[in-house]
Amino acid sequence: MNGAQSLVHTLLQGRVDVCFANPGTSEMHFVAALDTLPGMRCVLGLFEGVVTGAADGYYRMADRPAATLLHLGPGLANGLANLHNAKKARSGIVNIVGDHATTHLALDAPLTSDIAGLAAPMSHWVRSSPSAAHIAADGREAIHQANARPGRIATLILPADTAWSEVGQGGSPGSSSATESLQTNDASSASALTASPTLDTRTIGHAAQALRRGGSTLLLLGGHALRGEAAALAGRLAAATGCALKSEFYSARIERGAGRVLLPRLPYAVEPSLAALAPFDRIVLIGAKRPVAFFAYPGKPGVLSRPDCECITVSTPEHDPIEALRALLDAVGGDNVKAVSAMPVAERARVALPSGALDPLGIARVVAAVLPDDAIVVDEAVTTGRNFDATTADAAPHDWLTGCGGSIGFALPVAVGAAIAAPGRRVLALEGDGSGMYTLQALWTMVRESLNITVVIFANRAYSILRGEFAGVGAGTGGVMGQRAQDMLTLDRPDLDWVALAKGMGMAGTRVSDLEGLGRALQRGLAADGPSLIEVVL
Repeated sequence: MNGAQSLVHTLLQGRVDVCFANPGTSEMHFVAALDTLPGMRCVLGLFEGVVTGAADGYYRMADRPAATLLHLGPGLANGLANLHNAKKARSGIVNIVGDHATTHLALDAPLTSDIAGLAAPMSHWVRSSPSAAHIAADGREAIHQANARPGRIATLILPADTAWSEVGQGGSPGSSSATESLQTNDASSASALTASPTLDTRTIGHAAQALRRGGSTLLLLGGHALRGEAAALAGRLAAATGCALKSEFYSARIERGAGRVLLPRLPYAVEPSLAALAPFDRIVLIGAKRPVAFFAYPGKPGVLSRPDCECITVSTPEHDPIEALRALLDAVGGDNVKAVSAMPVAERARVALPSGALDPLGIARVVAAVLPDDAIVVDEAVTTGRNFDATTADAAPHDWLTGCGGSIGFALPVAVGAAIAAPGRRVLALEGDGSGMYTLQALWTMVRESLNITVVIFANRAYSILRGEFAGVGAGTGGVMGQRAQDMLTLDRPDLDWVALAKGMGMAGTRVSDLEGLGRALQRGLAADGPSLIEVVL
């Protein structure tokens, strides 16, 4: 058994059985190992940002890591933007990055680079495996790191000679040494990485007292607190105390819809967020951070809560939110209180599809009307979809996935990973045309893997969010945008043709220009097998 085969075997033993890949010469022995060891599902992405984004989407739905296979430093660098998003979403990923053979590094060949240095900012743990004898132990440690609470990015560098050498050469199988690790950002043991920290009883008591103050206190949820049982407990707390209940704007996965606890998201923009948070004297945080603005704006605060507002952190993403919420519920005496949910499932009736001209409210109403039960929505609709939250709250029960790191081009790859992690569920990807161009190669992977994904592209022929940001930061003279600035923020001359782009990758596409057409196209796409694309011309 060579080092590459040992690593694949180790990954499969650790339940890492999906690999999103874009390999090169230095990874060919790993590719060959995939042929000799059955059990690994291999998914090719035509750009490394698709590979890393798909691994993020997989973790969000499977709650366990997938592997990526990337080619040397440049291949890793191409995937860093979506690794940044995955890190902010707290997704666990095992990155396998090939490197030159150790004897070749001194020759400074064209693709030689500092892979560990490139990996470090977007990884929690980085190691180069020095020999085939070390690869099994190093692979197990990478899996432990990725399976931490919350998930972590583990990057294992695989030199070509480590991959092609027999395991028996250079030492005993499974041995490893800290002195042979190029870099370990966190040497915590596996047990420490997966254990939930102890809750502070004094903080629980203080938070319970704050929650009893009712409407002047906000219970703000993030991370796994937005899932099933935790969200239901939060709903019971709100019903027992009268406190307000909201979620962070950016969330890796929210379980929402009819019959589930209503978790309104905080607004994105500064002014609406300030208004939404102004009534609260106290904010109790469960898996969430203190609300801050996405960017700095001249004359506007960075912290969005009132200056005199007290923030009480009961649990961080490292804690078990269910444990924290149960402790709070016990402290307020709310054991027998039922949560107030969104519209009960039994009362939810299919409404007639909206008609008329396309606008954000009408589009949201169409999505709410046609969304099937147990769907997964991946939302990078940006300006068009920023206010979809309230209108879709009573749609059929579904999961809503948003970008957490702000690097655009995440939705199409995340949809790939989510569909592979949950093959029995329909995936709806809501994407802006500018964002979609960053990772449009994901369309090809959707077709190749026959994934049940319906892609909706909102074609406003511009980076519309940046046009608003131009004014928001006070750029230009008196807010006026000159021709050069306009050219940097528009997507015309020529217009993008998303139906043609989809066709070029083997995907059926259609173009709609009104709400009726959108409703019919969505119904067809969500009912058919395989992927399809709808271009919504705004």
